[in-house]
Amino acid sequence: MNDKLKLGIPKGSLQNATIALFKRSGWNINVNGRSYFPEIDDTTIECAICRAQEMAAYVENGTMDAGLTGRDWIAENNSDVHVVADLVYSKVSSRPARWVIAVPYDSPINTIEDLDGKKIATELLEFTKRYFAKRNINVDVQFSWGATEAKVVSGLADAIVEVTETESTIKAHGLKIIHELMQTNTQLIANHEAWKIPAKREKIEQIALLLKGALLGEKLVGIKMNVPEGRLKKIVSLLPSLNAPTVASLYQSNWFSVETVVGIDIVRDLIPELLKNGAEGIIEYPLNKVV
Repeated sequence: MNDKLKLGIPKGSLQNATIALFKRSGWNINVNGRSYFPEIDDTTIECAICRAQEMAAYVENGTMDAGLTGRDWIAENNSDVHVVADLVYSKVSSRPARWVIAVPYDSPINTIEDLDGKKIATELLEFTKRYFAKRNINVDVQFSWGATEAKVVSGLADAIVEVTETESTIKAHGLKIIHELMQTNTQLIANHEAWKIPAKREKIEQIALLLKGALLGEKLVGIKMNVPEGRLKKIVSLLPSLNAPTVASLYQSNWFSVETVVGIDIVRDLIPELLKNGAEGIIEYPLNKVV
């Protein structure tokens, strides 16, 4: 039995973002040219690259012990895998992507019921068929090999089911969204039999822990400042934190060092407020991981 964890890295749009996430988590993955078996600086892991659309099937049948793929492709293939962790990241943003139905902007189709008897193009073939079948809406769902937006623009389909994060491509093709089918994000998944092996399960759980810590670290920053004793209570009241800020007295002084972790989305407003209320020497620094 191979004791190494066979880990699948998604090929395509998620590949670089996944490798970057692993780097922030503590693993360096080196993709050599066209090789499908990249090097990783962990002797307990073997990496392989495959399409996200196929990852769940490879994990389910044991070709891979674990891998990263979208929730959409797990649903598309009805794969029986163990979902270890939700990981919201992509090459574009930190928001979940959405699978939506889009039609030409001037189309009379405004609801999914209006699609009865119509033709839909999509890469998410089986999920889309099941989605409409459950709602008793008769549609002709056809597989799209790419450039799906062009299918409806050129009249080859009445609507498309496509994934989007920012809606920019859909809008650029003169389309409008009439319905959302599902939200999707990257998931770390494991083969059920591999999950039962203690050493492999421990390694998968380690990967999940550190990947989630790296993603959380992207959303937070550390700040540190000096505060006079008379302003300490006010400054501390302004600081959100995971628990409570760290406060330490400065050597032979009535000043204190205050340190905490805050959301990256509020720090730009928080720093001026801290300065107004007596904080000095404020330092902001990035966080690699928060666990």
